[in-house]
Amino acid sequence: MAGINPIQLQKYLKGVEYPASKDDLLRQAETHGADETVRRALNNLREQQFQSPAEVSKAIADSES
Repeated sequence: MAGINPIQLQKYLKGVEYPASKDDLLRQAETHGADETVRRALNNLREQQFQSPAEVSKAIADSES
């Protein structure tokens, strides 16, 4: 997650109930004022159900490599 602080990411995703879809994550991040970098990273994730915050962080890191 080159430009994304994992701690900040989780603040933007606070309150997400897992499992969560990509759309759930985007909606929650926008509600918490996520910046364009975070919204873009979430939007670039493939469609799937994420089981935990760690899985979201890993998917973002994998998509950036």
